Amino acid sequence: MLTILFLIFLFGIFGKLFFFGLKAAWGLSKFVLMVVFFPVILIGMLIVGLVKLAFPLLLIFGVIAMFGADR
Repeated sequence: MLTILFLIFLFGIFGKLFFFGLKAAWGLSKFVLMVVFFPVILIGMLIVGLVKLAFPLLLIFGVIAMFGADR
């Protein structure tokens, strides 16, 4: 009986820690994508000559970043 109770508490505590880790990893990955990879991709598109595609993407993500920052 104590073993079952111990296992329930063990999964309850480490389950919460696991989901907290997933939330932290998701937040960190969004930050890395927006700060590192997206500007590198836009600069690469500019160098290659895809300005007509890069500029609208920059405008769209800029508007999303301005109005979506409240969440």
